[in-house]
Amino acid sequence: MCKGNLIIVSAPSGSGKSTIVNWLMQEHPELRLAFSISCTSRQPRGTEQNGVEYFFISPEEFRQRIERDEFLEYEEVYENRFYGTLKEQVERQLANGQNVVFDVDVKGGVNIKKYYGDRALSIFIQPPSVEELRRRLEGRQTDSPEAINERVAKAEYELTFAPLFDRILVNDDLDVAKQEALDMVSNFLNR
Repeated sequence: MCKGNLIIVSAPSGSGKSTIVNWLMQEHPELRLAFSISCTSRQPRGTEQNGVEYFFISPEEFRQRIERDEFLEYEEVYENRFYGTLKEQVERQLANGQNVVFDVDVKGGVNIKKYYGDRALSIFIQPPSVEELRRRLEGRQTDSPEAINERVAKAEYELTFAPLFDRILVNDDLDVAKQEALDMVSNFLNR
């Protein structure tokens, strides 16, 4: 079996990243896409299972694995709340012929691309404008005005990372963006 490749997708919150990635995975099985299963030091929520949604480990074990350089990328989101991508897990998925998809923040995306080079396609999905992003976030009606302001400020910072990605996809029309993402991924995997 041939080894898989890597697809890295990053975007500011509200850009449509998860919608596009989920569509590719559900509607295009021929791409053999599989999510990278991340590691976290938080407790499982609801019906989450170890090794399915995440690998759940203690903050102490997470720190030990950082010391042993076992992560492609990681972040301490809150004190003792870590998230990261284990090199060993990605290698296992690649060896099984899966094309591993990363739905990650911009810094993680840049780090994974650096590590894998030409074996990875990095796609940055961006909204047509910061104003449109604000409108989408407000339309969700899930965040307070303060939280929306924080997300917009973070998005403005994240947009500065776009030139570090292989491809930039502007999500102005979701159906067009889905097709563009499909073309980018298909061309990369069939090269």
